[in-house]
Amino acid sequence: MTSTARAAVIRGIGSGFTFEDVVLDDLAPSEVLVRIVATGLCHTDLAMVNGDIPSPYPIVLGHEGAGVVEQVGDNVTDVAVGDHVAASFASCGHCANCLTGREAYCLNFMLLNLGGVREDGSTTLRTPEGETVHGAFFGQSSFATHAIVSARNLVKVPEGVPLEIVGPLGCGIQTGAGTVLNSLAVPAGSSVIVAGTGAVGLSAIMAAKVAGATTIIALDVLDERLQFAKKLGATHLVNGRTDDVVETIMSITGGLGADYAVDTTAVPAVIENVVEATRFGASIAVVGVGKPDATIPVGLVSGAGKTLVGAIEGDAVPQVFIPQMLALYQAGLFPFDELITTYAFEDIEQAIADTQSGASVKAVLTMA
Repeated sequence: MTSTARAAVIRGIGSGFTFEDVVLDDLAPSEVLVRIVATGLCHTDLAMVNGDIPSPYPIVLGHEGAGVVEQVGDNVTDVAVGDHVAASFASCGHCANCLTGREAYCLNFMLLNLGGVREDGSTTLRTPEGETVHGAFFGQSSFATHAIVSARNLVKVPEGVPLEIVGPLGCGIQTGAGTVLNSLAVPAGSSVIVAGTGAVGLSAIMAAKVAGATTIIALDVLDERLQFAKKLGATHLVNGRTDDVVETIMSITGGLGADYAVDTTAVPAVIENVVEATRFGASIAVVGVGKPDATIPVGLVSGAGKTLVGAIEGDAVPQVFIPQMLALYQAGLFPFDELITTYAFEDIEQAIADTQSGASVKAVLTMA
């Protein structure tokens, strides 16, 4: 099998996207060819573009793909041609962490998701002239009309759910919701701070409401985002630009601090405030992609009885958690579709600009 696709290619740090024709490699026995219908734009993609995360070049990014199966490898049995699927992160399936159900902490995670190659080091894409183009980003590289995806990455979704909204479940929304429901296991009646009200943070707020948290504190510097957070379940709003964050949260929680916190900003000053605004023995999850040299004082955690967790992908097993999120959505309890603004694939730069300005909470690129 040799297929071609139209892809948005990055050729260097800050170079921007160029639309190019690429040739897809033959399918390995465990791989699937997916016609991408839509794909989310995630801050991890932007971190790769900006060089905050090291990357090989040229590369096709995109890791929140959704589409229709067009071909399957010889060993694939879980999905069939015509199935509607969402693609999530890649995992090897055979390391110690994968074998114990911790695929998000696969010991080969960096290679499989950020290395631009398959586990054996081979690449999935090239130009028509034969130049290597790194693909397999998060096991998919969905900024393209077609993608080679490992069957392990795929989750079959009901055909009644629009593919235009499904993609972000594979990473950003999964990360926010899973951090609350899986990583922190927030119990009913608890108090939670969520710092940053982008797609990940708002998903965490919706999940906190699902979990039965009774004090859900949204922290941001944009009043319009805070109001959106209130609509989705936040009980209290704190503006980091105009409010004394720690004092305000302490007041909200009766002087004790919050039981749990999720930081999606990766901004050290914000994390410091969040940690200080939690109670003795609290658990705090940090999920944002920060600058490589970002630091926080050790004293915030040492001796404070607090647990600081660097959560990955919401500790989710996608084949289990994505159907759970869809079930909550269909029951009217997890309205993640309200986060999404769609853009034509060729308008990727506008989608990025709107994401960075805050005009769009969750940009999704559509291929048709």
